[in-house]
Amino acid sequence: MTTHRRYQGPRLFARRTISTPEGTLLSDINTTPLIDVMLVLLVTLIVSLPLMTHAVTLNLPQAAPVAANVRPEVIELSIDFDGTVVWNGATLASWQQLENNLHSEAQKTPQAQIHLFADRRVKYGVVARVLAAAQRNRLQQIGLAGTARFKD
Repeated sequence: MTTHRRYQGPRLFARRTISTPEGTLLSDINTTPLIDVMLVLLVTLIVSLPLMTHAVTLNLPQAAPVAANVRPEVIELSIDFDGTVVWNGATLASWQQLENNLHSEAQKTPQAQIHLFADRRVKYGVVARVLAAAQRNRLQQIGLAGTARFKD
């Protein structure tokens, strides 16, 4: 009685044994089908991930709308060659008066734009002191104006 064994082809994770010329046996697993299965799982995960995401509701604070045609006030702040500070044409008597003016302008909504005109002969320390005072009072719109005359 002969038994016929039907050919089943290579098994998926079949272990194969290879004999080397030295007479030792090497046994390893065919990893190609394993890599194919991992790639199919990865593609399935990538395709199904957008379907699994859910929206998260956030309660964000709402800002009051600002009228588009409201232009902020422009303050011309000049520093003369000797360090004298001039606020919109009026000479300030002390640094404390400058601090008070900057503090009152910082409280307004919208804040005023400060255009700083510095004489080319004034010491940088005076300009830095004015800018530091504006920063301390949390003024946000400060610009150095008239800088074209410093090109040469």
